[in-house]
Amino acid sequence: MADTKRPESAVERIQQRVREKAERRAAARVAEDRTGDVPEHTGASSSAVVATERRDAERPAPPVPGEEKLPGVHAEKPTDIPAKGWLQIVKRSWAEHNADNMPIIGAGVAFFAFLAVFPALIATISIYGLVASPDTVARQIESLSDQLPESAQSLLRDQLTSITQNSGGALTVSLIISILAALWSASGGTGNLITAVNLAYDEVETRSFIKRKALALGLTIGAIIFVLITFALVAVVPAVLDALPLGIVGTILAQVVRWVLLLGVVAGSLAVLYRLAPDRDAPKIRWVSLGSVVVTVIWAVVSLLFSLYVDNFGSYDKTYGAIAGVIVLMLWLYLTCYLVLFGAEINSETEHQTAVDTTEGDPQPMGTRDATMADEVADPPVPTKESHPKS
Repeated sequence: MADTKRPESAVERIQQRVREKAERRAAARVAEDRTGDVPEHTGASSSAVVATERRDAERPAPPVPGEEKLPGVHAEKPTDIPAKGWLQIVKRSWAEHNADNMPIIGAGVAFFAFLAVFPALIATISIYGLVASPDTVARQIESLSDQLPESAQSLLRDQLTSITQNSGGALTVSLIISILAALWSASGGTGNLITAVNLAYDEVETRSFIKRKALALGLTIGAIIFVLITFALVAVVPAVLDALPLGIVGTILAQVVRWVLLLGVVAGSLAVLYRLAPDRDAPKIRWVSLGSVVVTVIWAVVSLLFSLYVDNFGSYDKTYGAIAGVIVLMLWLYLTCYLVLFGAEINSETEHQTAVDTTEGDPQPMGTRDATMADEVADPPVPTKESHPKS
């Protein structure tokens, strides 16, 4: 009997994918060096590179089903996928969301996000406090939490008061150190979110610790910039609107536009996360935008309904007493992380619906795009119990 060398466990499959990804990237670097007549410094032996090139050349092209079986298989952008294709995408996204244990992983990400919230607030207030008074910054941050339940608002309010009492307005060595320490601590939560998004895209992490930490720090700083932008939309714009003679109708329309812009900023931030977090060739922006918009709308509705439920029907204060605010904030963070990861599943399965190259750069044939969801199409198009065998 021929030995197919098929991995028998999930751990072995992951290890094999890590080796194959590292070999492909080493081979790509060697090819670039050969083209540019640059000395080879890839860290891969020539025999490993040759073996990788031979295996890729001999690998048969993945079969591509027709439109009848996989509607949208030739879609150039998500809007080209017909309704039947989207029904398949939603079903697969839900199945993959559960098969990847995202409800449990989302809880873990929410826990680390909770630990990162207050270091992130310290960094934000410290940076913004260089150009505005800490008390003003704290009031503006409080205005951002108006849609949260009252108990969660109270928890944030108490922590903001404590932070602003110890904040200064001058750039000192101690302030720089505290900002860097807060950013490093907050980036831990971002790093766990990167890991979860990798799982949603069926990617294995091969980047070095330095690259992953730099990406986490970059996304954390981006999140702080996002908060500063929302300050302008939530705190500054109303004052400008009050000073303009817009009338009642004009003021209402301006407020609607303000919140639409705010949701747009949230969707844009999610698109950046979905594009940069997975360890793969970056997808084109249109292949990460749709899931971002869908999740943003659902998140806004769910946050509003959750706030109404906790304030009017929930009994968290009676059940949890003094820690009710902590519980409510963690529940809201869990709902947020759950939806963010579900959006990643939607984006990944949308790429899985088409055989067209969804990655940046010149179009490459399937199997050479260095992205699991772009290198193959969904098989089967609709999930079955056999689609996710247990290891």
